[in-house]
Amino acid sequence: MSSRDGILDLKKQMATSIIGQENLIERLLLGLLADGNLLVEGLPGLAKTRAIKSLAKCLDAQFSRVQFTPDLLPSDITGSQVYYTEGGKGAFKFQGGPVFANLLLADEVNRAPAKVQAALLEAMEERQVTVGGETHPLPPLFLVMATQNPIEQEGTYPLPEAQMDRFLMHVSVGYPDAKAEAEIVKLNRAEEGSKSAPKAEGPTEKKIEQHVIFDARKEINQVAVSEAVANYIVALVFATRTPGQYDPELAKWIQVGVSPRASIGLDRVARAMAWLSGRDYVTPDDVQAVVHDVFRHRLILSYEAHASGKSADQVIDRIVQKVAVA
Repeated sequence: MSSRDGILDLKKQMATSIIGQENLIERLLLGLLADGNLLVEGLPGLAKTRAIKSLAKCLDAQFSRVQFTPDLLPSDITGSQVYYTEGGKGAFKFQGGPVFANLLLADEVNRAPAKVQAALLEAMEERQVTVGGETHPLPPLFLVMATQNPIEQEGTYPLPEAQMDRFLMHVSVGYPDAKAEAEIVKLNRAEEGSKSAPKAEGPTEKKIEQHVIFDARKEINQVAVSEAVANYIVALVFATRTPGQYDPELAKWIQVGVSPRASIGLDRVARAMAWLSGRDYVTPDDVQAVVHDVFRHRLILSYEAHASGKSADQVIDRIVQKVAVA
């Protein structure tokens, strides 16, 4: 089985338990393939937690979950030095925290203070943790999916824009349609029935091994990006920095454009999207399919944009409309 067949099989398995959120499943896989971290925002009950749990269930990977609360400490995530005694002698040994997993769910990341958020974001960026002067590397396969709730902002600590830049994508999750909602109710009813029924012995579904992800990443690195598409990516980025050259309205809406991480991220995710679509080259459609997720959290809108009710997605729509496809 090829690495792409393995990823498509993983996507198919996840889709059996995550209904009506195909975009979330695809973005989660893109983050895994592009070796980046995701910030997922949506109302309660939209399968955010269920999605990464489903990924962990289908993938041969260690899963860890941290519920962020105002009293959380950095050591609750990274781990700490613990004093052990053995044979009458004592010594400090490092005991790793939940960050030492392959898949980490940082639930409601905006409910913890800045120092805790910084501890997580440092691990995401450096892929290592330093405690007591010793550096401990994180697993080669490592993905953080941080969630935040757009409502109930009282008592929260919003992530600073500079720290949000560390996330590869900001995924917005919406409500499923009526047909999917009916399927969700049916699935929940079936799961409740299976819990009460005696478990039958049978063959368990084989998990996708981690080497499939690493093999896929190697193939994605070989996906071709033509000079025209590369110039298109750069043009989209520069439209956020010099919006007045493209449209007077954009100049009023954008206060600060996206960082160079956006260029790198857009290139990586577009290549992963092309590979997932079965192509060995990137098209402008691949770039447009993921530009909202890569730019959404990096754009800083002006007061005028907020006052006129413009969202980041609407501003990105205008950018895509104004920047010519090479």
